[in-house]
Order: sequence, then C-alpha cells, then structure tokens
Amino acid sequence: MRIWVNGGLRDADDARLSVLDHGLTVGDGIFETVRTSEGRPFALTRHLDRLTRSARGLGLPDPDLDEVRRATTAVIDANPVTLGRLRITYTGGLSPLGSDRGTAGPSLVVALDGVSRRPDTTAVITVPWTRNERGALTGLKTTSYAENVVALARARERGASEALFPNTAGRLCEGTGSNVFVVLDGRIHTPPVASGCLAGITRALAVEWTGAEESDLPMEVLAEADEIFLTSTLRDIQAVHRVDDRELAPEPGPVAAKAMRIFDERAGNDLDP
Repeated sequence: MRIWVNGGLRDADDARLSVLDHGLTVGDGIFETVRTSEGRPFALTRHLDRLTRSARGLGLPDPDLDEVRRATTAVIDANPVTLGRLRITYTGGLSPLGSDRGTAGPSLVVALDGVSRRPDTTAVITVPWTRNERGALTGLKTTSYAENVVALARARERGASEALFPNTAGRLCEGTGSNVFVVLDGRIHTPPVASGCLAGITRALAVEWTGAEESDLPMEVLAEADEIFLTSTLRDIQAVHRVDDRELAPEPGPVAAKAMRIFDERAGNDLDP
C-alpha cells in the first residue's frame, strides 16, 4: 500500500505522523470516505465540499482541495483495486499535549484499500446511547469516533452490521456510519439533518433520486415500518432484514429494491453527481 502523507506518497511502513499530531492526541480532525470503482472515485466533489464544511465547523483552515485531488489521484494510481475505500484524513497537525491547537499547520493523509461489495440486506440493532443534536460537532464528519466504535462493537456482538442511535429527544437519528430510511405506506422517510444526523452524501443522493421525505420520526417507527434501508458510501443503499428481534423480509422489499436499482443506474451514469 502507498499512502499520501503531507505532500507525497510513502510506503505503508514509512507513512508516519508525529505522535503529537492533534488528530491522535485529542481527535482533532475530520475525514471523508470515498468509494472508488475501477480506479474512479464516486461523488468526489460532494465529499470535498463536505470536507471543507467540516474543517470550518472545527475551526481548521480550509483544506487545499487542489492538493487533496492530487493526493487522491496519486493514491488511486498507486493502489489499483477493483472496489475501494478511499480515506481522506485532515487533522489539526503537530500540537502541544492538551486541547490547544498548535501553529505548525494541518496534516493531510490519503489512503486506499480494497473492499468487497456489501450484501443486499443486513441486520441492525438499536443502542441506548444518544446522538447530541445540539453538540459542537453535530453535522461534522470528525475523527472523534470512539462512540461509534463502542456502538458498532455492540452490534457485532449481536450479529448485526450497524447500530442505530436516537437523539437526545428520543427521535430516530442515524447509524454509526450510515443514514437510515423507513418506508411507511409506500412512502420513503428519513430523519432530517436537524435530528443531529450527518448529512450523508449517499443520503442526499437517495433523497434526490427517490423522492424520499425528511420527517421527524420516533424510534418506535422501526417496529412499524414496512421496509427499512441504510445508505452510506460503501453500502450505497442496503435493505434491512432484522432490527433487534424484529424480522423483516429476507430480501429487499419492493420500495427498497426500486431505490437500489435507481441508485445503481444514476450512479453508474454520473460518477460526480
């Protein structure tokens, strides 16, 4: 593996950041995960726009998007994979120990590894912990991900691939790395960004391409919905066949199946929508 670190490609064994990088010591960083297919990134412009929004929300300097694009191209060319996960990480850089940010400037790391296509359906669980819809990091894609690590570990223990959070008001919010959609009487609904969920790139495209509605939803909707599906960079659209102890259809339902077809067709026709 060849990884871009602060201005150039490095072999994986030589790809290093300081142990005093603020992204390591206090989680002061942001990131994007971009799907690549046959060496071509999907929706890169949207991802870079969000990277900039996240940087501004965290008080980091705007990333040099020309450099990020150069790094992305270099990493993709150096690591040929059929289906890939491209990770762009941008941190507060070398800083003192503690929360104060240093003056050395940010760090940029871009890496790529191969992945397998996800199955058409998956199982999810709900967790008792909440997303804070009023927090300083709400809506930002930051490297402060330990909460998701804990929740995802709980999901894995229970034979699921994702954990779904309520927000502090007890309303449906999001997964550890995905957005959630429900089908009620043939209509597709997803929690609004005001719920505290991340404004997912795949979520936005799914709303645009399927006509889904943003709706304030109680957690109880997961026990009532006719169909449920997830969206994320690597899932695209993935139907849910089990929520906690509730079994749904083993195959994608008609609404989710149609949404999956529409997404595959539209994404295949436009790599940077």
